[in-house]
Amino acid sequence: MATLAQPVGPFALGTFSVPDAEPFPGLLSKGRVLDLSAALAWAPSGMRAVLERWEEALPVLLVLADEDALDWRPLEGLRVHAPVEPRQIFQSGANYRQHVIDLEVAHRSPDDPRTVEEARAEVAAVMDRRAAEDLPYVFIGLPSTIAGPYDDVVLPSWAEQPDWELELAAVVSRPAYRVPVEEALEYVAGYTIANDLTDRATVFRRDMKAIGTDWLRCKNAPGFTPLGPWLVPAASIADPGDLRVTLKLNGETMQDESTKDMLFGIARLVSYISQTSRLLPGDLVLTGSPAGNGIHWGRLLRDGDVMEGSITGLGMQRTRCLAEGSTA
Repeated sequence: MATLAQPVGPFALGTFSVPDAEPFPGLLSKGRVLDLSAALAWAPSGMRAVLERWEEALPVLLVLADEDALDWRPLEGLRVHAPVEPRQIFQSGANYRQHVIDLEVAHRSPDDPRTVEEARAEVAAVMDRRAAEDLPYVFIGLPSTIAGPYDDVVLPSWAEQPDWELELAAVVSRPAYRVPVEEALEYVAGYTIANDLTDRATVFRRDMKAIGTDWLRCKNAPGFTPLGPWLVPAASIADPGDLRVTLKLNGETMQDESTKDMLFGIARLVSYISQTSRLLPGDLVLTGSPAGNGIHWGRLLRDGDVMEGSITGLGMQRTRCLAEGSTA
């Protein structure tokens, strides 16, 4: 399956392994992989170590990608892991206009007096105000949710409404704190694909509505963030605000939207997060999911489902769902 996921640009980065060996950071170019733990002078132990020296590493990686007389390995036969292990995951919610409208309609109370059209119009007005006031909505996820791009994901027995949320993820290249919007993209090493799985049934606390959302419960089960396959350098992506985000469930297209529909682009999200928190090399900024989630279609994830998620230039991930306790 990895051969179907070639990225755009002269090279991409990933994390790979062979049977019975530790994963290594790798350079992917022309369908072949170079072990960076051996090729780079400082012998990075993982992709985060590469990112911590990103400005120094980038020109070297460009040269290596064009060198044929190196110890390249064929991509086929290598296991592909999540490209990076982040220390922090920042997740943007309610960042796609049509997605928020769909969720509002799906979660309307049975006694809501508004018509569908009235509900949509009210939510649209709220989003316009948020955009004008420069107020993204960001929460925090756990690194333990990260899974490889081709790994199976176990649906916990308590998850009544597991759902998909394919997202563009930015990968941070250097520490960022109180960064202005105009400089924010300078702190982005590149982009990858994330599927931010969510149990819709536990998004809101039933025991005390005033508490609001419960992101720990609904989003942070092990493996709930399939990531990758590749980290594609920012220079290879002409415009992250104009990429196609597509998710297929068992071959049927469920999400198919442009990142143009985002309320807040990468620069605004990175800058906003940095006003409160210090972003670190390898951290992820998930940018929200477009319309077409399972709650919209009335079709949630179940045992045996296969999701294929792709974003323009970033390759494709493939995730099979297994009910807890089932056998592969």
